[in-house]
Amino acid sequence: MKLFGRSISPRQKRTRSVRFKLLAIALLPTLVILPLLLGVMMVRWNAKFDALLTSKVSGDLTIAHQYFSHILDNTGEQIQSLGQSVAFRTVLMSGNPDAVHDLLVSHQEDLGLDFLYLIDGENTGPDTDTDVHWPVIASAFAGRASTSIDIFSNADLAAISPDLAARAKLDLVETPNAVPTTRNAETRGMVVHSASHVSLPSGRDGALVGGILLNQNLGFIDTINDLVYRQSSLPEGSQGTATLFLDDVRVSTNVRLFAERRALGTRVSSIVRKTVLEDGKVWLDRAFVVNDWYISAYEPIKDSFGKRVGMLYVGFLEAPFAQTKYESLLIIIGAFLFVAALSVPIFLRWARGIFKPLERMTNTINRVESGDFSARTGLNQVQDEISLVAEHLDDLLDQVQERDKRLRAWNDQLNARVDARTSELREANRQLESTTKQLIMSEKLAAIGEITAGVAHEINNPVAVLQGNLDVLRDLLGEHARIADTELRLIDEQVNRINLIVTKLLQFAKPEEYAGYVERHIVGEVIDDCLPLVQHLLSKADIDVARQSTAARLVLMNRTELQQVLVNLMVNALHAMPEQGVLTLIDEDVDHNGKPGIQITVRDTGTGMDAEVLNRIFDPFYTTKRREGTGLGLSISKTLIDRQGGHMRVESAPGTGTTFTVWLPEAD
Repeated sequence: MKLFGRSISPRQKRTRSVRFKLLAIALLPTLVILPLLLGVMMVRWNAKFDALLTSKVSGDLTIAHQYFSHILDNTGEQIQSLGQSVAFRTVLMSGNPDAVHDLLVSHQEDLGLDFLYLIDGENTGPDTDTDVHWPVIASAFAGRASTSIDIFSNADLAAISPDLAARAKLDLVETPNAVPTTRNAETRGMVVHSASHVSLPSGRDGALVGGILLNQNLGFIDTINDLVYRQSSLPEGSQGTATLFLDDVRVSTNVRLFAERRALGTRVSSIVRKTVLEDGKVWLDRAFVVNDWYISAYEPIKDSFGKRVGMLYVGFLEAPFAQTKYESLLIIIGAFLFVAALSVPIFLRWARGIFKPLERMTNTINRVESGDFSARTGLNQVQDEISLVAEHLDDLLDQVQERDKRLRAWNDQLNARVDARTSELREANRQLESTTKQLIMSEKLAAIGEITAGVAHEINNPVAVLQGNLDVLRDLLGEHARIADTELRLIDEQVNRINLIVTKLLQFAKPEEYAGYVERHIVGEVIDDCLPLVQHLLSKADIDVARQSTAARLVLMNRTELQQVLVNLMVNALHAMPEQGVLTLIDEDVDHNGKPGIQITVRDTGTGMDAEVLNRIFDPFYTTKRREGTGLGLSISKTLIDRQGGHMRVESAPGTGTTFTVWLPEAD
């Protein structure tokens, strides 16, 4: 990339016009957010609307249940009142059975009952074998009036009246969604069964029994429907219905099968039957009734034995309410489209007033990037914030053009400085070559040192022969050696001088063989003496020292050299933990290959080293501390340890710290 002149981007950036972003900002609220809000509102409104319909049908069921309960209570009260009336007691006391029968027939018609008779323990009513087994009648014999719903078999009804048995019979009509059945007719009767205690002249207990057959009792079900769904209580087109079920068969209903025919003998859907009759729950939901969907409410009906024997139903046609919901939805959608059609063009006009100036500024910037520093937007009339930004952009381009001229001048100066720096680098390179030659010379001197050591060892052998033969010569000459005493003394002095020169050469060439004075040391004391030497590094960071000392053996080594090794390892560990960490120092007795010795462990929790660094860690002049180290510390330390017959190992991984292990043999 050039510093001056035409700028060339290293990679072509993909850009998108601000036009699309502004259009999105302008149209997003109207075309996206508003429809989402309307959708959420419609969903909530639909749920509330359905809940309202469910609440209404629940109230309708309550009204129907109250009327149904009223029929039971009223029937029981009428029969109880008749049993306690003076007229009934007078006829009963007369002992005339025909008069009692005529009175019961008269009151049966007046009370709207389908049957009314008197029973006692010996002379029972129409069905002498089964009457006493009804809980209602048993309760009357016990002195308590009772009324309940009971299911009479066709034989029970025939025993009371053949007309009741015939009225109760209904042919079953095949109904969609109903539970499959093999029956083709329902012959049982659902009866409002009531009995009241009567004291007979003979002193025995008796019961006045009456009832209403609800099968095909259209007046009863129409009354419920008129109470629940009064005129104008439902919207136009809707229709309220009520039904009484014996088990799952409609025995009294105003639901139409077609035309004027009522849906008697049709059956309830299987899901409603399971929920209400089997599970004993109240159904408050939409349900398929005969041939259409209704908002329905069903509740179970129990007989005097406590068994669920039927259902009471109320409901109204769902279609008009669904139509109302759809019409409301269409109105809202139409209103939204109408508002969008009016507002979107206005929003687009406003957006165009924004992105047109921005596109003009973008084109100006592109021309400048292509090298045309004279390009300007030309929007001089300040009408809004964008025009003001365009004016500022022109001012900035004027400044950029001026600075470009200055930068070109500075570029010439910079080129001159680069030439000067290049000359300095050439001089530095020359000095580096000179230093390299010196290093090569150092290598040669090192080689000379090795050669010198070899020569010194070779000189020692003939010198030793000379010294030995000189001693033998003195012994052979005996007293005669005094004659050449001066000459022999000069020979001794020159031999000693040769030995001294050879020793100095060896000390220079192989200092490890002439390390100086060695003694036995307790390793733990040497480690403790080294800690004050690195205290200045410990104080620079938050570093804890973990010390473990269990070694009881002694090592034979120059104390200064041992301290040099330990201090070097501690310093390296502290440099690896620049901020905080734990420095662990351990000395312990450890055998290596069956040989007793002492193991020293220096462990840090620092940055660690990878495998490449570990392979070169003991190489001379290799260091990871470019400004602080020479790369000789570990190399020299390993040499000192190896010279004592020990060994040094290292374990490390990036991020897990480093552990140096030094093993030295026990002092003999």
